[in-house]
Amino acid sequence: MWHVETLPYTTYHLPHTPAIVDNRAEVFRLDRKRSVFEALSRRVEFSLLLLALALSFPLSALAQGKKETAPPPPADLPGHINYLAQQLYGVMLEDATPVTDEIQKLVLAQLQQWMADGAPSDVEVRRELEMAFSELHYPLFGLAAAFAQPWKDQVVIGAGYTLGWSDIDRTNVIAIFSSRLGHSRLVTVTNFVPRTDLHYAFPQEPEGGALRFFVYGFRLGKSQPRLTAILYSFDGQSLKSLWEAHDLYDGKINIGKDKVVIRYLNEDEYIHELAERRRPPRHETVYAITPQGLEVQSEKDIPF
Repeated sequence: MWHVETLPYTTYHLPHTPAIVDNRAEVFRLDRKRSVFEALSRRVEFSLLLLALALSFPLSALAQGKKETAPPPPADLPGHINYLAQQLYGVMLEDATPVTDEIQKLVLAQLQQWMADGAPSDVEVRRELEMAFSELHYPLFGLAAAFAQPWKDQVVIGAGYTLGWSDIDRTNVIAIFSSRLGHSRLVTVTNFVPRTDLHYAFPQEPEGGALRFFVYGFRLGKSQPRLTAILYSFDGQSLKSLWEAHDLYDGKINIGKDKVVIRYLNEDEYIHELAERRRPPRHETVYAITPQGLEVQSEKDIPF
C-alpha cells in the first residue's frame, strides 16, 4: 500500500500595491480658491489706497487753509512786537530790515500818540519804551536809551532803543522829539550804526548854537569790544554828523565839557606784539570841541 506524504500547506502573501488616487481635481480647486483670494486682497489694498488718498486731500487742503488763515498778531503793542520779533530767529542782519522796520513803525506810532499831549521826562520815555519790549525773551531783547535836553525854548527828547536777536545782530533807532507848551512832536529819526549798544553824552554848548550831542556804542569783537562814536548837531529840524570814529579796537571814550579823550589799540600791532611776547602800546588822542566839531589837540602812545 502506497504511503503519500503530504507537505504542510504554505500561504504566500503578495506585496501590497497602494491604490492610485487622482488628486488633480482637488489641486485645481485649491489653486482656483487661492487665486480668487489673492485677487480679492489686491482689490481691498487698492480700495484702501484710494481711501487714503481721498482722506489725505481734504486734510492737506484743511492744513493749507489753516496756514492761509493764521491768527492775527495780538492787539496790544508788546504782544505785537513780540509776534514780529519771533520772525528774527536765525535771520541775518542784512535780511532783517522788513521786520525791524515794521517794529520801528509800531514803536514810533505809539510814542507819537502817547507824547502828543504831554512833555514826558527822559525816565518816563525810557519806561514807555521798556513797556513796548516787555514781552521779548532772550535772545530777543529791546534796550531803551532816552534823554531830555533843554534847548532854546523847547526840550529836545531822544527816544532810542537797541533791538537785538543775538549777541551780534542788533539795530539802533533814535527818534528826536521837540517838546514845548505841553505838547511833543516827532522831528526826525536816525538809526546810528548797527551791532552796537546805545549811549549819549552832551558837551558844553555855546550860547545860541545848535544842540550837539555824542552818540556812541560798543560792539562785540573777536577778542575786544569795538567803539563807534558820532557827534551830531541838531538845528531844530534835522540831525547832521560833525565827526565820526568807527570800530576802534578796544576803544574807550571820555567826554568832557570842552574836550574828548579816546584811547584804543591798533589791532594788527596788538596781534604782532603779543606774538613776540611784548605788550603793545595803547594810542591816545585828545580832541578839543570846537564850533565846527572836533579838533585834534594831541596824540601819543601810553602804556598798555
